[in-house]
Amino acid sequence: MLKVCESFFSIQGETSFVGLPAFFIRLSGCNLKCSWCDTRHSFLEGELRSIENLLKEVEESGAPLVALTGGEPLIQEKAYPLMEKILSEGYELLLETNGSMDISQVPAGVRVILDIKPPSSGESGSMDFKNISRLDELGELKFVIADVEDFRWALSILKDYGRPKGEILFSPIEEKISFKRLAELIMKDFPTGRIQGNLHRRYGMK
Repeated sequence: MLKVCESFFSIQGETSFVGLPAFFIRLSGCNLKCSWCDTRHSFLEGELRSIENLLKEVEESGAPLVALTGGEPLIQEKAYPLMEKILSEGYELLLETNGSMDISQVPAGVRVILDIKPPSSGESGSMDFKNISRLDELGELKFVIADVEDFRWALSILKDYGRPKGEILFSPIEEKISFKRLAELIMKDFPTGRIQGNLHRRYGMK
C-alpha cells in the first residue's frame, strides 16, 4: 500500500511534456521543507491505496502519460513497484523527485525530473548532486529560480558536476523573478537551457 495525497487527471504544466494530458499520482510525505513549497498539503494528508487501485484509475482516465509526484515519492518504498507496474502496462512515466534521494534504483524507462533545490529554498545543502550524473537521456534536470543568485548558483552546479544527458530546465517563481528576467539571463548566459512556466496554474488548472 502507498499513502496517496491525491490523484487526478489534468494537463502537464511543466517539463518538456508541457501541455499533454496526464494522470497525476501525488504521494504523501516529504523529507524537505522548502521555503516556497506549493504542495505543503502533501506532507501529512493522504489515504492508503493499493497499486491495483491506482492503476485502475490511470486506465479509466485514458491518459497515456502518468506523473508520479509529491511531496517526495521516493521516501515510500512501494513507489518502486508502482513505477515498475506503470511501465509494464505501457504508460509513459514521469517521476518528479526533489534531488535529495539517490535515483540509481529508479527503474529503467522512467523519465526522472530531477528538481535540484537552490539556496532560496533553504534546502540546497540537502541535495545529492551525484544524481546529475545518474540521469539518463530520458531524464530532465530542473532548477526552480527565485532570484539572480539562484540562477548563478545553478550555473556553478552545472560547472562543478557536469551537464546531464537530457534537458536542463529553469522555472521562475514569478512572485520573485519575472519570466522575462529569467529568460534574459538564460539567453545571455546559458542559451542551451530551457525556460518553463507553470501552464496549469496560469490557466487555473490543478
